[in-house]
Amino acid sequence: MDEFMLIMRHPDGKKVASPEQMQIWMKQTMDWIGGIAAQNKYVGGNGLVFDDSRVVKPKNVVTNGPFGEIAETIGGYMIVRAESIDEAVEFAKGCPVLQGEGNSMEVRKIAKRE
Repeated sequence: MDEFMLIMRHPDGKKVASPEQMQIWMKQTMDWIGGIAAQNKYVGGNGLVFDDSRVVKPKNVVTNGPFGEIAETIGGYMIVRAESIDEAVEFAKGCPVLQGEGNSMEVRKIAKRE
């Protein structure tokens, strides 16, 4: 069985939902993760904070956050175990993040350490 990273992408990390909507999405997300965990296929994951981030570039150049340079941000990630990329894609299809306009999920196989 391989491990896959499910990457939650948002078109603009500065948009903020209402506290009520965030509560609904968090419950849906916890239920979604719980369903994957019940199959013993959840490895781990976390959301990423949009505020107070930095980008480090060659020659020790540091900029505040990625938002000025890209139109899309990564809101979080999750690692799952799956028999195939198709199974990992099926997990991603159930993510509540997809309810947001323009949001997407990227599914990437994690390289094995040999």
